[in-house]
Amino acid sequence: MPHDTGDKIEAKLNALGYSLPPPPPPAGNYLPAARSGSVMWLAGVGSRQVGGPVVTGKLGADLTTEEGYAAARLCALNLLTRIKAELGSLDRVSRILKVVGMVNSSPDFFQQAMVVDGASDLFVELYGDAGRHARSAPGMAALPNNTSVICECVIEIAPD
Repeated sequence: MPHDTGDKIEAKLNALGYSLPPPPPPAGNYLPAARSGSVMWLAGVGSRQVGGPVVTGKLGADLTTEEGYAAARLCALNLLTRIKAELGSLDRVSRILKVVGMVNSSPDFFQQAMVVDGASDLFVELYGDAGRHARSAPGMAALPNNTSVICECVIEIAPD
C-alpha cells in the first residue's frame, strides 16, 4: 500500500524556506542507505547546495563557524532527501537516533560542535523531541574533495 506523500514534515521544511534537493549519488562503492528492521543507517553526505556546488574549505581557515553551520544544515537537507528517496515520505521517520558530523578543520579550529548544530537544529525543528539524537562531531584533517562538512545519521522507521 503506497504511503501518503502529503508529508507533514516536508510541509514544515517548506515553511522554514527550504526545499529538498535531488538525492546525492553515492561517491563510491557503497549503499546510500542500509536497513535492518526498523533501523536505517544513512551514508555520509556532503554540504551540496540545492542546484549548486558543494561547500568546500577548512573551518577556521577558509570558513567561519557560521558558514560551517550553514554547510551542516545543507548536509541535513541532503540526508532528508535521501530518507525520502528510500522511504517515500519523511513522515515515516519515528526518530533520529544518531548524527555524526565530520568537520574539515584547521588545526586551531575547535568549534566542531557548533558547526554540526546546523544539522541537529534542523532535525529538532522538524521532528521536535523525536529529532533529538545522540551525536559525534569530530574535526578531520581532510574530507573528500575538500568538502567542508559531511554528516551521516541513523534513524528509526515508524511501523507501516
